[in-house]
Amino acid sequence: MCLSQVSNMSVDWVGFGYATLVASGGVVGYVKAGSVPSLVAGLAFGGLAGFGAYQVSNDPKNVWVSLVTSGALTGLMGKRYFTSRKFMPAGLIAGASFLMMGKLCTTLFHNPEESP
Repeated sequence: MCLSQVSNMSVDWVGFGYATLVASGGVVGYVKAGSVPSLVAGLAFGGLAGFGAYQVSNDPKNVWVSLVTSGALTGLMGKRYFTSRKFMPAGLIAGASFLMMGKLCTTLFHNPEESP
């Protein structure tokens, strides 16, 4: 791999941070409440979000895995938040997922001018 290819790749730090938040939420749910479903779901969705961030890092227009993952979490955790009215963890993850969807849609529909 050439140095010019490496320098042109932008890392999706927001996406990787989001993936870490989701995965760590599952681990915290397991440690605090012994919830195996929280652990499995957190690690699964966190892994998908991490894979999506990797894809966006390689190609900024390849947002589909990240978009589906954050959309699913917005819906699932948003429903849990409106049912329970507890911000932690459902409201936090729903809000972060909604913001992530906004970021991804902006990336998808933004047409940067061609550089020389």
